[in-house]
Amino acid sequence: MNAMAGQIEGTPVAKDSFVTALPGGLCHLDLAVDGMHCAGCMRKIEKAVSALPGVTLARVNLTEKRLAVEWAENAQITPTGIVDTLRGVGFAAHPFDPGVNTSGDGEDKQLIKAMAVAGFAAMNIMLLSVSVWSGNVTDIASETRDLFHWISALIALPAVAYAGRPFFDSAVKALRARSLNMDVPISLAVLLALFASVLQTMRSAEHAYFDSAVMLLFFLLVGRTLDQVMRRRTRNAAETLLALKGEAADRVDADGTVRTVPLSALGPGDRVHVAQGMRFPADGAIDAGEVLVDQSLVTGETDPVRLTEGDPVYAGALAVEGAATATVTAAGSGTLLDEINRLMERALENRSRYLRLADRAAKAYAPAVHILAALAFVGWLAIGAPWHQALMIAVAVLIITCPCALGLAVPAAQVVASGALFKAGLVVNAGDMLERLSEVDTVVFDKTGTLTLPNSHLQNANDIPTDILARARRLAGASRHPLARALAGDVAPIAGAVETPGEGVAATVDGIEVRLGSPAFCGDDSVQSGEGSVICYREGSNPAIHFRFGQTLRSDALETVAALKARGLSVEVLSGDRDAPVRTVAEALGVDHWRSGAKPAEKIARLKAHADAGRKVLMVGDGLNDAPSLAAAHASLSPISAVHVSQAAADGLILGERLWPVVTAVDTARRASTVMRENIAISFAYNIIAVPIAVFGFVTPLIAAIAMSASSIVVTLNSLRAKTRGTN
Repeated sequence: MNAMAGQIEGTPVAKDSFVTALPGGLCHLDLAVDGMHCAGCMRKIEKAVSALPGVTLARVNLTEKRLAVEWAENAQITPTGIVDTLRGVGFAAHPFDPGVNTSGDGEDKQLIKAMAVAGFAAMNIMLLSVSVWSGNVTDIASETRDLFHWISALIALPAVAYAGRPFFDSAVKALRARSLNMDVPISLAVLLALFASVLQTMRSAEHAYFDSAVMLLFFLLVGRTLDQVMRRRTRNAAETLLALKGEAADRVDADGTVRTVPLSALGPGDRVHVAQGMRFPADGAIDAGEVLVDQSLVTGETDPVRLTEGDPVYAGALAVEGAATATVTAAGSGTLLDEINRLMERALENRSRYLRLADRAAKAYAPAVHILAALAFVGWLAIGAPWHQALMIAVAVLIITCPCALGLAVPAAQVVASGALFKAGLVVNAGDMLERLSEVDTVVFDKTGTLTLPNSHLQNANDIPTDILARARRLAGASRHPLARALAGDVAPIAGAVETPGEGVAATVDGIEVRLGSPAFCGDDSVQSGEGSVICYREGSNPAIHFRFGQTLRSDALETVAALKARGLSVEVLSGDRDAPVRTVAEALGVDHWRSGAKPAEKIARLKAHADAGRKVLMVGDGLNDAPSLAAAHASLSPISAVHVSQAAADGLILGERLWPVVTAVDTARRASTVMRENIAISFAYNIIAVPIAVFGFVTPLIAAIAMSASSIVVTLNSLRAKTRGTN
């Protein structure tokens, strides 16, 4: 943070390299904010920054731990002032850079180390505690008991000092900002339990509570580590999107020389050369050459498109055959890729505002715990009890009401359900996926690569004689065209074959010319437009044979759609592909609502329309053009074959070629969500019964610790019910 202040302090906003100028006289700044853990942190940050004069937007993305701020250009605001405001409410900030920002790595490692230390210490202290407990009801010598207590203290004090730092640091920041969060009662309970234990040990008392303090930390660290790791998985969307753009481009200068330049050096009007196998670095229009382009990842279009002079092309499109020169029409922030990135970031910000079940329960929990403990302490002092007795009762209240069971209520069910889903072929990618997925009532599928397999397949192989199919495959092996590669498979190509770019490939076999390619290349005029992807094969003067290609439905697509409908879910298809193939797939699956040619912004608009109507949508897609809608949907899944950006934006990844994990995910999420709510209800019911007993002094801290552990065990056992009862 100090480094940032040194770079930006005193610099005018309009000239600051971290600030972006927006239309309408607005300035935009992205900051990475350290120390955010929950929805309460989001509200605190947004409230503080929004209060600055001139700020028009303050939006937190909890997943990426990023704050987006917009303000009027004429407002007296500097980046340093925003950073100081955040520091005033207990948060450090620095410039957000998706390419180099790795602040979460250190936090993950710290949590894992802290969890390991707490777990190791808890096991050793429990061994000593069991000996003391059994000895107290038999004939343990007071000297031996005191020795065991002091050994426990030697283990617990440094372990808590190290393992408790994530909670202590957060609690201190909250208190400095004159606010409370869940880490405040946790820290207070741990420290008071240690203080009371040391006091009891010094007084040679029968009971000490070192085990309670360390076990509490261990259980809570397990939950926080799981949550942090799951959040960490979803922070790489921007980084993976940059891979499609590359870092350099081949620019054609005025004298005709080709120079490799950084993408940042490109601007509208520049000419770029793209060779076969390269991606277009910017949006533009072809001005020379002819190229076959695969833009399925960008637009969702199934078939490769042949582009010639004057045709538009998008950044990220792959030249699979031929080479071309294009005039740049939009570079940097104006390309379709950047539009997709902006749409996705905005959707992720909106999704990160979802208030998780545990956050909702914990919102009212922290103040109640403090009030109860304080009232117990003051009340017993008021009726004349010694201060140490009043303190022991207050500690018992804090321990018995500690949020251990509440902290485990959601993570324990998540772990069980996530394990079951992995066995069923789905990897959970977001910590709150199960909660959101359990609420969905509509499923929207992309077509290309989702309902269908990602690569084209020969559809009429059974109608073609075996010997002709074999010869055609050998000829196809000499071509680089995507459909020819799909036909050839791994057969050896015919030697001496010559390919005519954009038309086909020809060879002479036993004195007979054989051709494979477009209908015109093979002298065939019987193929009608709209028939889909067709290439022809001709031997000598014989009639041409048609090879028809299409994307094959996944083996269980029909079964999956029927099962989703049987569970009361509405199903529709939303694709960027052409009308005919989308209609064919929708009709084959019995889906009445479908749309073709949908651009990324139009997909998001459709999802927003569903949301405005009160529907909760599960989006299933795989292409780059699906990434924003995956982020915008209430919940989302993506096949493992999807592009990295879509994988990063999705809540879960489907392994293998089957779609049935979508059904399993819905079933498991509904069951897990029920278990989570049951766990929270158990936690509160336990407190309703146990708190009055502790407040009235009928429970020692030891019994409170046992009761607390028992509630955690009950929650853990109940979480085992989150397993899926059956899969297809």
